[in-house]
Amino acid sequence: MRYIVFIAIISIFTTITVNAQNDSKKQVKKTNTYLNIDNGGLSCGIANGEYKKAQYTEPIPEKFTINTSAYTAAADECGKSDGITASGNKVKENQTLACPKNYEFGTKIHIEGMGTYICEDRGGAIKDNRFDIYMETKQEAFAFGRRNLIAYVVG
Repeated sequence: MRYIVFIAIISIFTTITVNAQNDSKKQVKKTNTYLNIDNGGLSCGIANGEYKKAQYTEPIPEKFTINTSAYTAAADECGKSDGITASGNKVKENQTLACPKNYEFGTKIHIEGMGTYICEDRGGAIKDNRFDIYMETKQEAFAFGRRNLIAYVVG
């Protein structure tokens, strides 16, 4: 998808460059063209103030599959029952996520069908693509079970 968008942008850029060069007989300043590529998208135009913004403006999140289970703040699961996560924050339903160590605390992960969670905790079995979603009750956690879900990091 990114490749197709990039080709379309190059086509737009080439058109602007050709138009600018054709118009250069009338106005020499229009020959300065540019293409700007950054994490926020692509843009192109000519230096005399004309500006064309590409249709693609937001980075497309890279989706990945996570193997997800649920946990509570019970002492038999965490070794303590104070509800304080590895990041020092208090657990919060629909927010707290135990993530592998390669995700920094505070990273926002959107899980399709569940919502956006924040990496605030760790766990002994939490590595590779395994994540744990905090839930208030054991009944909710057992009902959730283990699921493979689609997720992506939110910018």
